[in-house]
Amino acid sequence: MIFFKKVTDLQTYLGKKREAGKKIGFAPTMGALHQGHLSLIESSRENNSITVCSIFVNPTQFNDPADFEKYPITIEKDIAMLEAAGTTILFLPPVSEIYPSGVSGSQQYGLGYLETILEGKYRPGHFQGVCKVMDRLLSIVKPDNLYLGQKDYQQCMVITKLVELMGQKDTIRVNICPTLREDDGLAMSSRNMRLNKEDRAKAPAIYGALNHIKKNLKPGNLQALKTAALAKLTTEGFKPDYIEIADADTLQIASEWDGKQKLVALAAAFLNEVRLIDNMVI
Repeated sequence: MIFFKKVTDLQTYLGKKREAGKKIGFAPTMGALHQGHLSLIESSRENNSITVCSIFVNPTQFNDPADFEKYPITIEKDIAMLEAAGTTILFLPPVSEIYPSGVSGSQQYGLGYLETILEGKYRPGHFQGVCKVMDRLLSIVKPDNLYLGQKDYQQCMVITKLVELMGQKDTIRVNICPTLREDDGLAMSSRNMRLNKEDRAKAPAIYGALNHIKKNLKPGNLQALKTAALAKLTTEGFKPDYIEIADADTLQIASEWDGKQKLVALAAAFLNEVRLIDNMVI
């Protein structure tokens, strides 16, 4: 595995490989890696000559500064995991390489409806920060294939929209990889490291609430189903931001179901100071 910290060095290396006809896959991360991240690496290796993984904790996507400060950093472990997984390149840039003009900037991305609901509503500015760093990373790496995890369902839709806004829809293929789960159903997440023993035992209830929706879904009004799932989370000690059912392709909130429309159930809730998100296509 080759390490790069400087943008120009990485671009020079990848440029030569691109000229030689090598296909490039890219998995952007914020570190604190787990098997879900490694599944992105595996998918990339199956379809590309070169697999690039970046580790960069992006300050512009944290609407809560305290959340940024508490984000888990496990760089030595991450490096060992990426090496063992067969990653070709690790891009490990400092903030000054990603934001040479500083983290503040006036550019706004036209995300429309996607930015007004769910994560966009509860984390104002979050998706603008995601777009800001992804615009920069994609411009640096210029991948043929981009690999994202379905656990961040809305973020996947935002980044797909960004690729369109960048005019790269025909040159960058966005690959959404399935969510990996622990044996008890909890979606793998870097934030799980912050759960204490008691809260870790409670955490799978968020998966249970989504499963309740999937098992009890039937045509008609969906409000009672959402309310019941919300109550399940609250009973387990969560403080939910939302639990919603939406169109799986547009993320338009669904209040009725015709029995045919493809839906996704999405949830976000706090267990003490740790905010967990999950989703399930139903």
